[in-house]
Amino acid sequence: MTSAKAAPQRGTDPESATAFERLNILLAGLEPGQDPIVLTVGEPRHALPDFVAPTLAANVDDFRRYPAIRGTDAFRQTIAKWLNKRFDLGGLIDPNIHILPLNGSREGLFNATFIACDMTGKENPVALLPNPYYHPYSLGAARAGAQAIYLDAPEKNGFLPDLDALDSATLDRTVAFFFASPANPQGAVAPLDYWQRLIELARKHDFYLFADECYSEIYRHTPPTGVLEAAKAMGGDLSHIVAFNSLSKRSNLAGLRCGFAAGDPDFMATWTTFRNSAAPQVPMPIQAVGVAAFSDEAHVEENRRLYNEKFDLAERVLSNSFGFTRPEGGFFVWLDASRFGGGVEMAKRLWLEQGVKVVPGAYLAHTQADGSNPGDNYIRLAMVEDIDTTRRALERIAALGDERGAGE
Repeated sequence: MTSAKAAPQRGTDPESATAFERLNILLAGLEPGQDPIVLTVGEPRHALPDFVAPTLAANVDDFRRYPAIRGTDAFRQTIAKWLNKRFDLGGLIDPNIHILPLNGSREGLFNATFIACDMTGKENPVALLPNPYYHPYSLGAARAGAQAIYLDAPEKNGFLPDLDALDSATLDRTVAFFFASPANPQGAVAPLDYWQRLIELARKHDFYLFADECYSEIYRHTPPTGVLEAAKAMGGDLSHIVAFNSLSKRSNLAGLRCGFAAGDPDFMATWTTFRNSAAPQVPMPIQAVGVAAFSDEAHVEENRRLYNEKFDLAERVLSNSFGFTRPEGGFFVWLDASRFGGGVEMAKRLWLEQGVKVVPGAYLAHTQADGSNPGDNYIRLAMVEDIDTTRRALERIAALGDERGAGE
């Protein structure tokens, strides 16, 4: 087996600028060819659920109180109930030992490596990341003193990292393995046996599997399997695994900053102590909205219907020009731009000729030591606008593809 490719320096992130900062530099001084349509940021634009404002109003007095770091009983109980039902866990999740509220999943994903380093006590620690990856994974690992190792997730592997490419020496140094399903940006969903293989590796080599499941409720047909579900199928042991989720994507509440972590009870206990000093509590009115949101599925079903309507549209508009196939989950299109010379070149042309702003795939992935980048040949489209705006954007992208095809 071959070892995974490591970043050039321990504890650093060579792509320190965000994808959006790099995109701003790329397009600086360039005027859009048509009225701009922005498909860059994964910020939901669908309507807020009806219960948000009245729930906040009913609990507004609690903004005067300091919340408990463990959250309210109602919040933890609601999350446990939702997880047990959503993933058919049969009551496996105990709200008193398995749940911790977060100020959005991003906060937790950044801080989790600190706890993993402390609890494993390994020298020269490693954090394994999918490539492409979510920036806070690498930034948190770097601040915790762990070397980020990026595992390419190419199309030939179903956009999943090749676990057989990991050698035992690397795994023995690993403290954290970050994994997202559905993946951002490719929308790939891990099957049950893949999750179980990850869990087995985490326990064998004593590292923590951090499952980023914030897109778990945005899927095309079948609800994605989660890491807790995989653990239940293996006997119900939650050691070495932590699942992360939030209301940002599920309920169109990115600005609420409300999420949770669930899993390994020893990890949760240690992390609670850490967060009591290093992270702010989640305000009680925010948790009250969380209780309402995770108690209601009607708004989630409507949200999913709207996304799937846009993916139906994308399939109709882009298939002839790009051979588009819809992802299993999430709300991004990961579009092959190789015929345009890669994602960077296509992003520039889309802006200059069509006024559509997209993110080059290379800006969402790490460039390996050999110069390869699994995002080079792609662009990412965030399908967050209304159906009419999305249609206009897709038709412009298709027009560029048709123009390119005619000239070949």
